[in-house]
Amino acid sequence: MSITDQSKRRAAQAALPYVSDATCVGVGTGSTVNFFIAELAARRGRIRAAVSSSNATSARLRAAGIDVIDLNEAGSIDVYVDGADETTRRRELIKGGGGALTREKIVAAAARRFVCIVDQGKLVDVLGKFPLPVEVIPMARSYVARELGSLGARPVERGGFVTDNGNVILDVHGLAIDDPVALERRINDIAGVVTVGLFAIRPADVLLIGTAQGVEIL
Repeated sequence: MSITDQSKRRAAQAALPYVSDATCVGVGTGSTVNFFIAELAARRGRIRAAVSSSNATSARLRAAGIDVIDLNEAGSIDVYVDGADETTRRRELIKGGGGALTREKIVAAAARRFVCIVDQGKLVDVLGKFPLPVEVIPMARSYVARELGSLGARPVERGGFVTDNGNVILDVHGLAIDDPVALERRINDIAGVVTVGLFAIRPADVLLIGTAQGVEIL
């Protein structure tokens, strides 16, 4: 196992104490979350069920013997565990590299606590080196791209990709995101945008950073 994978696994293991018995757990999407699912599988009899942020995660959870239920059935969720493509020490995130940003944002909003698990390579001073994903209704793609371009960014459609919601992703390059909250609101206000992969208005409550030495908790 690589040093990066070891760091991801440490972060995933560190999230387990935040999961209470007999509760419904929100589970995100991505390589670090896959380590969390593997850890969760060993205690699957202790949790009631999981709410998933993507079809891929739902399949992985079910393969691990964990019941997956709809958010409407679950109601509020005790804790949501997910990764990130970038994070600051203020726990502001860029998410959506896997294309599940809308469902991730919904599950995070419904959770009492959002625990983000990352390896130390995801920690940055300023968000934006990782292209910012924006989920867009297909008929609005070119309009939204022009609006994003007016912000000084370079939006690129993610080729051959359709979200679980039937929409497209624009990956926005060339942004140094000094005010994530303001930019999140600005992009969400563009007609045709489903959501943007900035998690700053509702950042993570806890950030677990896996390193070669252990786990840093913010």
